[in-house]
Amino acid sequence: GRNAFFDFLKQVYLVTSRWAGDLVENAEGLDEHTRQKANFYVKQVSNAISPSNFILTNPELFRETIASNGENLVRGMKMLAEDITAGKGDLKLRQADDSRFEVGKNIAVSPGKVVGRSDVAEIIQYDAATDTVLKRPLLICPPWINKFYILDLNPDKSFIRWAVEQGHTVFVVSWVNPDKRHGTKDWEAYIREGLQYALDTIEASTGEREVNVIGYCVGGTLLAAGLSLMAQEGDDRIRSATLFTTQVDFTYAGDLKVFVDEDQVAAVERSMTEKGYLDGTKMATAFNMLRSGDLIWPYVVNNYMRGKDPLPFDLLYWNADSTRMAAANHSFYLRNCYLDNTLSQGKMEIAGHRLSLADIKIPVYNLSTKEDHIAPARSVFVGCQYFGGPVEFVMAGSGHIAGVVNPPALKKYQYWTDGKPVGDFDEWVAGATETAGSWWPHWQKWIEAMDDRRVKARKPGKGVKVLGDAPGSYVRVRV
Repeated sequence: GRNAFFDFLKQVYLVTSRWAGDLVENAEGLDEHTRQKANFYVKQVSNAISPSNFILTNPELFRETIASNGENLVRGMKMLAEDITAGKGDLKLRQADDSRFEVGKNIAVSPGKVVGRSDVAEIIQYDAATDTVLKRPLLICPPWINKFYILDLNPDKSFIRWAVEQGHTVFVVSWVNPDKRHGTKDWEAYIREGLQYALDTIEASTGEREVNVIGYCVGGTLLAAGLSLMAQEGDDRIRSATLFTTQVDFTYAGDLKVFVDEDQVAAVERSMTEKGYLDGTKMATAFNMLRSGDLIWPYVVNNYMRGKDPLPFDLLYWNADSTRMAAANHSFYLRNCYLDNTLSQGKMEIAGHRLSLADIKIPVYNLSTKEDHIAPARSVFVGCQYFGGPVEFVMAGSGHIAGVVNPPALKKYQYWTDGKPVGDFDEWVAGATETAGSWWPHWQKWIEAMDDRRVKARKPGKGVKVLGDAPGSYVRVRV
């Protein structure tokens, strides 16, 4: 019967995929990077040729197409044409129903004010939710790849709102979505006009010099570089650093490494030179390819073969709200971090200084996530050894996003702690203490152990000019 046929196809597909994977794994004479690349692209092909992606080999899709006389395909082709138009010739894959979300209306709604604006960043100060607040303000330096509101998707999932409720005066760097005017803005510009500009704004608004700072992903890598630069320049305003899924050493830098070698970086640089930036869709596609079985093919089938609109899902709306990369900054990042790994080796040069992570003597809370494919936990762990002060290494359950954005109320996942992050990563994990639920309260205790003094709640706009309501204007620019 037909079921036996479809089952046979599935078995053939699984056996063939495994065979192709083993072929790469056991090939002789391949260097590690070539093997990783080959492995990655074999996986891409395997995901692409899955029987579930074709009408004749997906029984459900086959029945649907017959029953609707191919209406689903007509609708799907119309959606495909719309998505190619939206991507200006590239396919901009629809992962969520865009019409259901609006930044500032039902996503990124924590109340606050824009209290600073530079060429590369807006600084947002959030309204207090407690009568007294911690004396030290909290600055969040998010990645500029995608947007900061991953930390403020909705009131129930918002790390920003939760931090405000714990008594933090929260400031956030909202990066510009760059265009050709920002082409020459480099890594140093993002430190000066993003991170340090935020510290100046915080001091003007609160009168406080001492600040706790969180850096997320590439925002954490920038924070680490900024801290070593500031240490050499005698700027000691940051009193603790929290790194979310941040790499400072790129030896084990995960799946993104497949896109980075001299030829590929040179090609990206050539395309950026003409425009002054890297297109947001290019970046989004690279990230989606890392999990094409989850983030590409199910949507190809749903949208273009079934002709159905994707569901309204805030996380996937955020995932598709991609950002461009300023040419000079992106080139510096690819070369210095992924290609040459200069930061941990004491070879990164900024403003005439050779940076050393050993100069960072302040306490560091270094959060990794167990299933992270962008900043693998092993990679984050290896980075710990380069800091010059005490490091609290924590590994949370789940991955790069869900492991970080895990509110305590959900009672999901777990986290592991175990004192000093030294020696072998696997040994550390084997000996670590597992605690159920969110790591957020553990972090809060760590912060308060350093300084739990409280002062009267602060209002945005004291000492600085209010430029508008949160979430500001930079975050609304879409590509």
